[in-house]
Amino acid sequence: MKDSTTGPQCPHRPACDACPRFGASGIAPPAGAALQELAREHGLPDVPVQSGALFGFRHRARLAIRGRLGAPKIGLFEADSHRVVHIPHCRVHHPLINEVAAVVRGALVDARITCYSDRVHLGLARYLQVVIERRSQSAQVVLVANSSTVAPLTECLELIRSRLGPRLHSLWLNFNVEPNNVILGAGFYHHCGPQSVTENFGGASVHYPPGAFGQSNLEVAQQIVDHIRDRVPRGSRVAEFYAGVGAIGLSLLDREDRVGRLWMNEVSPQSLLGLQLGLADLMPSLRDRVDVLAGPAAAAAEAALDGEVVIVDPPRKGLDMQLAQTLAARPAQQLIYVSCAMASFLHDVRQLLAGDKLKLTELTAFNLMPFTAHVETVARFERG
Repeated sequence: MKDSTTGPQCPHRPACDACPRFGASGIAPPAGAALQELAREHGLPDVPVQSGALFGFRHRARLAIRGRLGAPKIGLFEADSHRVVHIPHCRVHHPLINEVAAVVRGALVDARITCYSDRVHLGLARYLQVVIERRSQSAQVVLVANSSTVAPLTECLELIRSRLGPRLHSLWLNFNVEPNNVILGAGFYHHCGPQSVTENFGGASVHYPPGAFGQSNLEVAQQIVDHIRDRVPRGSRVAEFYAGVGAIGLSLLDREDRVGRLWMNEVSPQSLLGLQLGLADLMPSLRDRVDVLAGPAAAAAEAALDGEVVIVDPPRKGLDMQLAQTLAARPAQQLIYVSCAMASFLHDVRQLLAGDKLKLTELTAFNLMPFTAHVETVARFERG
């Protein structure tokens, strides 16, 4: 059955509940209501919602591998379980992600690779991560293994490499031997291809090594970056916290007068590697304007005092307490907050406004993950 909104229905529902609002337009009503109430409290207009494509938008996926020898399942866990729903025809994935998953499944079968069992902590193949590079339309592929050596997976890696051919960007093995629910381990083996997927934001090259965080919906992520760039006055001193690989901060360096100085804070080693690769691509005159502050945001909080504009893009837990206290007590002229979790965002808003030195002046919602309860929010605060 087809309709003008959703087209064919998802073949993997209801077992796969990754898209609980499948077919629905806009952001989840509870999130929308919370943002509208916040806007009314501060005398702001209705919160606009920006969206992108509803299907084929995911350029990044992490999929679990479970099942029997010769019959692997590659997909997502059923709710509250370690039972994997095989999703070969996911409609929100970029088509190449589904294609890569099929190739990897065939390689696991032909190389006779066992699948991981959470109950007994045995079996080799645990997870598959696929990232699509837009400019080359090729896939960075990471096979996560319950192994500390490459040898048991060598044949499988070669099958993946040969069968994907020019559709393969790079191929990696990740070593994860810990009996927990963490997807990626600390160690990587680089089988072939470039060191990082490269995207372009605001004219800057942004590098994603296989262990670095990246947004899955690049179309809407681009909208968020552009939204922020439009709100940073030229020549500003900018401090960015939780900068990741630098998609926002590096995008501000497209012209020599875009920022006077840029401080970028990040704690993840893989994201810091990507950030260094991005900085290496800059002209020296631009690179010299940037200071990288490696470590927890709380330890770098003093950098906020030097910025005329502060940008924060924290994880789901929200702002580090020390950073929130610094931003509230001695605010910059402008604070731009990118939130991925409504509860922590609302908590942080209360903290930031408690000292009466900041005011909330703008709210915008982005439908970054269609058909889910998630909403990405960009809030602008001004000193006053």
